[in-house]
Amino acid sequence: MPNSSHPIIAVAENSFAGLDTIRRDFADTAEFRVGPLGTPDEVAELTAGASALVVTLQPLREHHLAAVSDSVSVIGRAGVGLDTIDLEKAADNGLKVYYMPDYATNEVADQAASLALASWRRLGSADHVVRENGWGTSRQVGRVHALQEATLGVLGTGRIGRALIQRMKPFVRRVVAFDAFRDESLDGVEWADSPQDLFAQANLLSLHVPLTDETHHIVDADAIDTMPDGAVIVNVSRGGLIDEAALAEALTSGRLAAAGIDVFETEPLPASSPLRTAPNLLLSPHIAWYSEEAGDRLALWTLSDAVSYAREGIIAKGSWAR
Repeated sequence: MPNSSHPIIAVAENSFAGLDTIRRDFADTAEFRVGPLGTPDEVAELTAGASALVVTLQPLREHHLAAVSDSVSVIGRAGVGLDTIDLEKAADNGLKVYYMPDYATNEVADQAASLALASWRRLGSADHVVRENGWGTSRQVGRVHALQEATLGVLGTGRIGRALIQRMKPFVRRVVAFDAFRDESLDGVEWADSPQDLFAQANLLSLHVPLTDETHHIVDADAIDTMPDGAVIVNVSRGGLIDEAALAEALTSGRLAAAGIDVFETEPLPASSPLRTAPNLLLSPHIAWYSEEAGDRLALWTLSDAVSYAREGIIAKGSWAR
């Protein structure tokens, strides 16, 4: 039987593989209730009497938030991005939201660097040539320019953007960045005056900004047209930053040499997406965050903060959404 003195933490189903272990670890301090959140009725049922709600990528729009029980005071987003939650409506309903910006900084930066290097070196094409033909030539793989002569452009210099810069500085000639909050202390970084100025200089562009009304499709056909011929784009941040039709067209025409994409505007990626047939494109299924350790870390940090907020009014590992 549930212990009535323990706070109930409502958890969206399919959020954490290791929840059973965490449930045992917190048996003396909290009860975890797991269930679906697809409809307002499901939200109401899951959150009834709960102190906190924890989600991963499950969307919480106005109609979901209106159905959250009055007993819930906080929502924990197990992850970095906040575009899946209507923060304005959450605030209107008296709900505070925290998230986990630090749990997988190294993993995501590693994925961005891996996609950048593999795309620049056309490793996907090289693999295909060998598998299909038994062997191949550089001409069949495609043109590759010297990375040490290239300019890396980084849009967004938060935790992950800075971590990527440190990984990539030894490979490129120069690093140019744009961020609305310029950090002049970043060593070896030149600053662009605008995103458009950044795009015009970047042979290799990596995106590290949140998805907002201002950044939606910030990389569109016009932005791609300003980039140097044969540029490469990497995105491990949010899918809606890129106009995917424009990206596919630029890859098909050869305007862009290659791209590496981990996040998509619609996930799972639709079968009809033009990205599925675009050449010189490395795809990964939104796994930049992933390592065995990061998955465990994310679950433990998010749920422990939900418990500590319910019991003591504090969070230790997460950050409050602004």
